Parts: sequence; C-alpha cells; structure tokens
Amino acid sequence: MTRLTSTGWMAVIAGLLLAGSAATARLDGAPPPAAKAAAPAKRAAATGSSTQCIACHARNSPALVSQWRDSAHAVEGVGCLECHRAEVGEVDGFMHQGERIATVVTPKDCAACHESITAEFDASHHSKASSFIGSLDNVLGEVIEGPIIAANGCWQCHGSTVQFLTDANGRVRRDKEGKPILDPMTWPNTGIGRVNLDGSRGACSACHSRHSFKASMARQPEVCGKCHMGPDHPQIEIFEESKHGIAYRTRINEMNLESKSWVLGKDYTAAPTCATCHMSATPNQPLTHDVGARISWTLRPVISRKLENWETRRASMQDTCHQCHGPDFVGAFYKSFDSAVEIYNSKFAEPAKRIMDTLRARNRLTPTPFDEELEWTFYRLWHHEGRRARMGVSMQGPDYTQWHGFFEVAENFYFRFLPQAQEAGHGDAEVEKVVKAILDSPEHAWKKGMSPEDRARIDAFYKQRYGTDAQ
Repeated sequence: MTRLTSTGWMAVIAGLLLAGSAATARLDGAPPPAAKAAAPAKRAAATGSSTQCIACHARNSPALVSQWRDSAHAVEGVGCLECHRAEVGEVDGFMHQGERIATVVTPKDCAACHESITAEFDASHHSKASSFIGSLDNVLGEVIEGPIIAANGCWQCHGSTVQFLTDANGRVRRDKEGKPILDPMTWPNTGIGRVNLDGSRGACSACHSRHSFKASMARQPEVCGKCHMGPDHPQIEIFEESKHGIAYRTRINEMNLESKSWVLGKDYTAAPTCATCHMSATPNQPLTHDVGARISWTLRPVISRKLENWETRRASMQDTCHQCHGPDFVGAFYKSFDSAVEIYNSKFAEPAKRIMDTLRARNRLTPTPFDEELEWTFYRLWHHEGRRARMGVSMQGPDYTQWHGFFEVAENFYFRFLPQAQEAGHGDAEVEKVVKAILDSPEHAWKKGMSPEDRARIDAFYKQRYGTDAQ
C-alpha cells in the first residue's frame, strides 16, 4: 500500500473538491462558471475644489466618499461641488471652507445634467406625493397620533416641506459658523415628493441612494419596497409572492443590473422588477421617470376609477407585458383584472360609500373624522383591505387577492361595517331604506341563507374529501 505524503493528501482533497464542484454544476444542469477576467478598476476623477472636500470627508465620513468613488458620477468627474454648490441668493446656501454650498441637493440641481429625466419626474405622481397632507391619512398621523409620528413615518415616504428653524422674530437660526439650521422635523428626508427650499419637488435620492446614485439599485424592487409595503399598499409583498417576484429572486444573477443599457428583451430576459413594468425601456418605448405613465386604473380611492387616457397608458404597459407573454395571455389577464376591480367597486365600495354618505347627510355621524368606530371600520374596508385586494389582483398575488384581500373585505363589510352602520342609523327610515336595498340586491342574497340543496352539496364534498361535514 502506497503512503501519501501531506502534499499528496492535499492534492487528493483538492481533486475531490473540484470533482464535487463539477458534480454540483452537472446536477444544476449548468456548466461550471467560466473564470472572468478582472474588470479594469474605475478611477474617480474629482476636479477642482472637490478634491479638498474629498480629502476632509475621507477622514470624517469615509463611507460617504467610498460610495461616491464607486459611482458613475466619480468616473465622469462629477464631484461634491458640482452637486452641492450654491449660488449667491439661494436661501439654503452658506460658506464652508471657502466655498458656498447647500446641504440639500434637489431635482433642480440634478436637472443641470439630467434635464429631461427631471421633467418626466416632475410630471409624475411621485413628485406630488406630499400633497397627501390634506388627506385622512395625514389626519391620522399629525392629529390623532402626533406630529412627530407623521414626521418619522408618513413624511419619510411622501416627503416633507423642508424648512429652517427660526427665532422669535421669524429670522432663520444659524449655527456658530453661519450655517442655516434645518428644522429636524423636516430634514433628514428623502420622501419622493419632498418640497424643497428652492421650490422644486422630489428627492432623486429616494430611489438613487446617495452618494453612489447607482441605476442598478433603482432597478431592484427593494428600493420601491421602502414605501410600497405594509397593510395599505403591500406591493413589495405581493411582488415577492408572485411568479414575477419568484423569477426575479431565483434568477437575480441573470438580470444584468449593472448594464448601462437595460432594455427588456435585449439586455435581460430573466424576470421583471417594479422598474421593468413601470419605468424601464422596451424595444418599442424609452425609459420614463413618470411611474404612472403605464397605469390605467387608480386603486387608491374608495372606488377605483380608470385614469385619463387610460387606453394609451394600458397600451404602454401591455407593450412591456408582450416582451415576455403572448397577446392571449395579456388580454386574459386584463379582462380578469378589470372584472375583479369592478366587482370590488359594485359589491363593496359603492354600497359602503352610499351608506356613509347617507349617514352623514342625515347627521347620524359627526363632522369630525375618526371620532366614531364606524369611520375606522370604513377606512380599513377601503384603505387597507380593499387596496390589498385590488393590488393583489393587479400584480398577480393570489394570497393578497384572496386571504389578505377579498376575504377580509367581505368579513369587514358583512360583520363589522354593516352592523355598525345599522346601529348608527337605527330609527332613521332613510338610512334603513338604503341598507335594505343593498342587502336585497342579488350580490348579497347569500346572506339570507343557502338552500338545503346547496348545503347538502357542500357537506357531500367535505365528507368525500375529509371524512366530515363542513363546519
């Protein structure tokens, strides 16, 4: 028997490891990955006085400088001052190390290089996100919960109105170096609809996180998930459970996210992301920063409605769908989607709103929002459960359509909303007439009881399938 030296054993072990790697590759159905040549290192090219900024910040905030050095901005020679320099007369400008700068970089600053992109964004629904300030959502945050909760919650997605701290005479407060002090209620903030001191709206860093500003980051759904998640608009959760989300997560290495060009069907085919469907280029249409340009329904309000020019918007979205799906598939999806939204409107939203409007007209509710339990119940019905149901259908998330959606809509409508509304309107003939007419309609006939034959069929199914009666 031949004895192996330590060197020989090492060779055997290395061979086994290599064989194991090869076997794994064969089991996966894919060849071993080829060795890639090292890409040439990117070279940051700061110019002028920005080099002084970098030298200081490399000591005091090194991660910030590292992010910038890894950015396309750095390679193109776009440094600190190209973005942060302030002109004389700009309200947020201050002198710092011999340069006049501003803390908050706004879309107006970005437009110096990205004019068309900024214009598209300014026309979008995103740029107007802070206009929610007058909505019931904001009443909950600022009034019922407390202003600081709204500042740390609602405004971080919708955007704050950036302001300075002022003294008793209304003058802007400044620190010992003369820097104007931003109100911490309104800054830091990267809300997508932030109202900036220069009058512009938005924060490009909401999607292109500073200071790397990578397009590859904005192409990924996690960026959208900062705001598009939770009980009232769980788009990221719906995406993750959908076939689209599964394809993205399992094939992320095939997404070519770092590519300068990112055209669906040309630069990648593995899966879509939020950006793919709502913003990114296809062979037939360019990239857009107007995220609503391809949306045909608005699913936000109590009753969904089709948007202005919805046919054109839908054609743009369907062009994206057609890069991966045939026309029959796309047409069938939209027929199913429309039908689900319409049944939500007609069966639940419109009747509930009719009841609430009647109660208010008959002075059975006070003018103050959310001071009665019925108002909270109604709000959950459309703002939470109803949105989840509609959005689940729109993004092909079956669990959010059913159990987190229409099941909870129905449970609320029949067993919380209607009893509370009947109690609020008890003794008022007009309210009782409206409620009776709704319950007498064919959509709600089931509530009066199932026929013995229908019940027998259900019991027979359960006995055959589970060996017991339906409970």
